[in-house]
Parts: sequence; structure tokens; C-alpha cells
Amino acid sequence: MRDLGLAPPTVTPLIGGLADSVFETAAINPTLPMLARRPEPSSPIWEEVTAVEVRDEVTDLAKGLIASGISPGHRVAIMARTRYEWTVLSYALWAVGAEVVPIYPTSSRDQVEWILRDAECVAVVVEDEQAIMTVGSVCGSLPRLRNVWQLDTGGLQQLVERGEFVPLATVESLRRIVLPDSTAVVAYTSGTTGRPLGCALSHRNLASPCDTMLAGWGHKVVPPGGQASVLAFLPFSHVYGLLVQTLCIRGGILMGHEAELQAEALASAVQTFKPTYFCAVPSIFEKIYKNALRTAQQAGRGALFERAADTARDFAAALERHRLGGGPGPGFDLRLQHALYERTVYRRFRAALGGRVLLASSGGSSLNRELALFYEGVGIFVHDGYGLTETSGGVTAQPLGREMSGTVGQALPGMDIRVADDGEILVRGPSVFQGYVNDDASTRAALRGGWLATGDLGRLDSDGYLTITGRKKDVIVTSSGKNVSPALLEQRLRMHPLVHQAVVVGDNRPCVGALITLDPDFLAFWRDSIAARSDARMRLAREENTLREEIARAVAAANSAVSRAESIRVFRVLPEPFDVASGLLTPSMKLRRDAIVRHYALQIDAMYQARSRAPREQLSDEFAHWDDADNVFR
Repeated sequence: MRDLGLAPPTVTPLIGGLADSVFETAAINPTLPMLARRPEPSSPIWEEVTAVEVRDEVTDLAKGLIASGISPGHRVAIMARTRYEWTVLSYALWAVGAEVVPIYPTSSRDQVEWILRDAECVAVVVEDEQAIMTVGSVCGSLPRLRNVWQLDTGGLQQLVERGEFVPLATVESLRRIVLPDSTAVVAYTSGTTGRPLGCALSHRNLASPCDTMLAGWGHKVVPPGGQASVLAFLPFSHVYGLLVQTLCIRGGILMGHEAELQAEALASAVQTFKPTYFCAVPSIFEKIYKNALRTAQQAGRGALFERAADTARDFAAALERHRLGGGPGPGFDLRLQHALYERTVYRRFRAALGGRVLLASSGGSSLNRELALFYEGVGIFVHDGYGLTETSGGVTAQPLGREMSGTVGQALPGMDIRVADDGEILVRGPSVFQGYVNDDASTRAALRGGWLATGDLGRLDSDGYLTITGRKKDVIVTSSGKNVSPALLEQRLRMHPLVHQAVVVGDNRPCVGALITLDPDFLAFWRDSIAARSDARMRLAREENTLREEIARAVAAANSAVSRAESIRVFRVLPEPFDVASGLLTPSMKLRRDAIVRHYALQIDAMYQARSRAPREQLSDEFAHWDDADNVFR
């Protein structure tokens, strides 16, 4: 094993709970804008809420919770999208010593019942009527559940009215007995291979990575003479979203909320809020890039955009070599090209993100190196990091001035990383969780002598940069005994504008295969461009043939990153995307691989059978992996 970590920074140790941040900020800087909200979901106007106003709202809600019988140690679930009330309510719960149990609002009835029962929740806050019906259908099996409050029908205002006669001193006395090691959140894992497990995260667990990042990186997101700002749109039901919320509240960063993740709504929110710090997952960064490419192509400037993108990547790669001591930096010609595209392309791209982004962060899964270089080249540095639910979201980050795209950076100060002989990443440090609730066996299996076995595979270089190569449970073993990690292949497939999702398969098969879904927005544009060049009679045949070639190019590009034995030899385009409703994605949008393989078993069998029938000389052709039965438009 190899063991790498950095010395802890100078960070003030936590002495209370997370709610203290709200009260301390209000006492020190009462007029500081802390949150921003819109009077209407689509309004371009954002109303700032000061620290003292947030404190008063948190206090009033805490009184209502006390009046409703919520006591220290009680668990209260929040089943809602990312919205203003989520933040105020969570801090009110922490102020009285209660524990927050986040639930995705898209969760199924069975998932909701399991989490409420396993966590022994005494109350749940839901967003709308549909959620009320879901919770109502399982209430009979949950004897501990006493209260259900609905946000859209004034549930929080009812709580405030109920607590009017609770003394302020009661809230203060409860807040002051919350200890750093008290449980703050019970966050459930994605449940990609079974029942979700509840990770008990303490106030210290959640605060530690945030305080470390604020101490080392916080100044990079503050505009001259202004205040840093973040648009929170990632689900607070996911630990990454919770990390963003905690980072903002503890760091005095103005936070706005956007509940809708549809591209149009999110783009509008970003344009009007104008964040200085952009936190997202790789699929969001991929979507932004693809939308910009599609927009350029629709305007007849697709070739210009692609040349500008190549220049951006080349420019960023040269800068990276220079800062890591491996080169002189961009040459004169490259700088000249970059300056030209800055005026014609890059400035417009940044404007699509509000025009004020100083730094971005990516998490949830690894960001493609080529995509990271593109963003750096257009002037938006995307820091790719690594964490998981069991580590409160924080394990690694990019070191300032020595960032390396394609890696997730180095261990955060105070965290230690080992890579076991089998490639599994082991971590320890102050952000590692307390254990799984009601599951001592799983806790013992995950925590080995103080080290958390992450289940992720990776490698550390001599300078401590960590590269994630996949998940242990996702490794494919072909019939010839070749071990293949699907993550890199899937990541590179998704870089093609037409590819929406990709799942690599091949367990006990003669070679690696892939199931691919298409991006509906780009597909519609692509179809229009094909139709413009064809008469009606020839259009369908042209679409079929051209699409086959395009997807084959995407596969060939993905295969260029791996050995021939690991490359995709067969693939099938599916007629519809994987989604949560079908049970093929988790609520956090992760692939349920086992469920996908079962669901598409017939298609997978047909894909391999078609390959076995193909002439031997045809099998070496990257463009010959379709059989005549394939029809992606049916």
C-alpha cells in the first residue's frame, strides 16, 4: 500500500453545531447578504436575505419544531427539491439538536418507506401534494412518524405560528448543547446494488472539508470588492449538495436556490443570479458544452466553435505543462489564436454562465480530462475533486497553482489516502462518517482499522495526485478473464454530442459491449440538419446510415483510450434513455447496472449473437458493429 496526505492547515476547530454559523454571522455582520430568493420561480429578480433575517427565520422555525415535540436526537426527513425553505429548515433542525434525513423527492414509495422506517423518523417535510400522497400511503407502517408538513401549503408558516410562545432562551439552550460529534445528517447511499444505507454524518464531519476548502481556496471565488456567490441547484438530498450549502453558510458566500434542473430553467437562473463560483456534476458540464456546440452549429458557426475548442484545450494543456514544470507554456502562435477566439467564442461561452464565474468545481464522478482542459482554456477553471457520502463529500481537491486535469487532485489537508494492493482507495480523516445506522456489520466491513474502504478504484502518482479508475463492483470480467473498468469508456462515449448515456457490459462475454442512449436535444437538431440535405424518400435511410457512422466514431474515440482487449467491439443504441421511473437510475442519477443488464438482457444477447454471426474479417472494422435488425428510430 501507498499512503499519502498533506499536513492539516490552520483551521479553527468546531466547538458546537452547524447552526452556530447562522447565529455567529448575524452577530458579527448582521447586514451581510446570506441567501437570495426569487418572489416567483421564473422571476429575474433575486431578493437578498441578510444574516440577521436568516437567523430570525431559523429561530422562529426552531420554536415551532420545539412546540411540535421535536427534541435533540429526533430524526426529521426533508423530501423536497433544492429550495430556500430546505436551507432554513435544516438549520432550524440543527439548532434544536435534531438530525436531518434527506430524501430525494423523486424516490419511489418503497424507497420512502424504507428510509423513514430505517431512520426511525418522527416527522417529514414534503414539498407538494404528490409527495403527501406518497408518504400518506406508507404512514400506516411507520408508528414513530407523528408529523407531516407540506411546504407548498404553508407548512413552515404553521410551524412558526405554533412556536410563537416558546421562549427564545429555549432555542438557545438547545443549540448550545449540540456537540461537534453529534449526528447532524443521516444521508442514504444511492442504493445501486441493494437497499440504501444510512450514513451518520456528524456536525464535525460536514464542517471539516468545508472549513479546509474555505481556508485554502475560498479567496479564489471572491470578486474584487464584492461577495462570492453560488447558485445551489444540486440536490440537497445528495452529500455534494449538502457540502455546497454548508460551504456557503460557513463561508459567508451568498447562496441562491434553483429547484428546477431542466436546461432552460437552469440557464435562466444562472444568467440572472450571476454566480462567481459554479458547482456542478460532470453531466452538467458536458451538457453546457454540447449546448454551446449545438447553438454554434445552428448559427452556421459549428466549425469555428470546434476550432476554438481545440485551441482552448491545446492552450490549457500547455499551461498545465508549464505549471507542473514540464514546458515553457503556450507559444506565440497559440497565444495569438487563443486571443482571437477569446473575442469571438470564449467570452460568449462565459456569458452563458452569467459572466462572473471565477472558479468551478466538479464532483459526483470524474470529469473527462479533455472537457476540463476545454473549460480552463475558455477561462473557467473547473477543479475536479473526489468524495463520497461516507466522507461528507470531501477527500481531495486540486492544489492551487498545480492543478492537473484528468485527476481529482490531492488529499485535502487533514485527510490521508491509501491505495490497496487491489487498487481500492482507502481514506481516513475528520470527514469520515460515524457509521451506518442500524447496520453494524456493514460499518465493520467499511471501516478497517480506522480506514474507510471506499469501493472505488484508483491510482496515486508520486506527487500524490489521485486518478479514479472505476468502482470495484463495476469491474467487468470477460470470458477470457480480462478485467475491464467501464468508467473511462463510458465517460469518453458521453463526450460525443449525440450520446446521452452509456453502459459498458461484457461479464462472461467474449468481448466488451455497450448500450447507448441518444441525447434528445442534439438528436433533434442533427435530424433537421440531415433532412435539409435529403429528399423525403431518402431521408430515413440517410439518417440510419449517417447515425451508424456517427456512433461508430464515438466508439472508436472511446476505444483509443484503452487497449484492444478492453475496447468496445459491439454496441446497441436503445430507443429510450435510462430514467428513475423505470428503476434504471438511482434518484441521484447513477446507473443501476444490474437492473439495466436484466432489463435489456434480450438486446444484449442479440448484440453478441449478431457479432458471432459476422464474418471474421468484418469483426476488425470499427464501423461494422451493427446488424440489419438495428433501428434506433423505432
